[in-house]
Amino acid sequence: MHPCDPPRQSVPACLLRKHGGCAARAAWCSLLALTLSFSAAAQLRASGDYLQRMDGDRDGRVSLGEYQAWMGYAFERMDSNRDGVLTAAELPGGRGRAVSLAAHRQALAAAFVRQDRTGDGFLDARELAAPPQ
Repeated sequence: MHPCDPPRQSVPACLLRKHGGCAARAAWCSLLALTLSFSAAAQLRASGDYLQRMDGDRDGRVSLGEYQAWMGYAFERMDSNRDGVLTAAELPGGRGRAVSLAAHRQALAAAFVRQDRTGDGFLDARELAAPPQ
C-alpha cells in the first residue's frame, strides 16, 4: 500500500509528510499539487479528450514537449515577473527555496518517463488515464 493512502488524505499534506517538511521539497510539493489541481480543474471526462487537448501536433499521442507545455502552465502563471524562477514570494504560502523552470521541466520529464509504460517516448490515451507511478 502507498504511504499516501487512505484516499481521503490531502495530496499536499501527504507529500509534505513524505518529505519530512523540508522547505525546498515543500515548495516542490506545493508546485506539483498546484499543477495537478489546475489539471484536475479542467475536468476532462474521457482520456481521449485529455489526449486531444495535450496533443499539440494532433498525431494521436503526447510527446515529452507537449506534456511539459501542458503540465507546466501552473509554473508560468505563478512566475509573475517572467524570469523563469519561482522565488519564495511567488510560491504558494510565500515560503521555500527558489525553483527554476529548468528544474521544474526536469521533474515533469521524470513523471513523463514513469507514465510512459511502453517506453516509446510518447503517452497514449491509456497511459494518460493510468494512475501516476
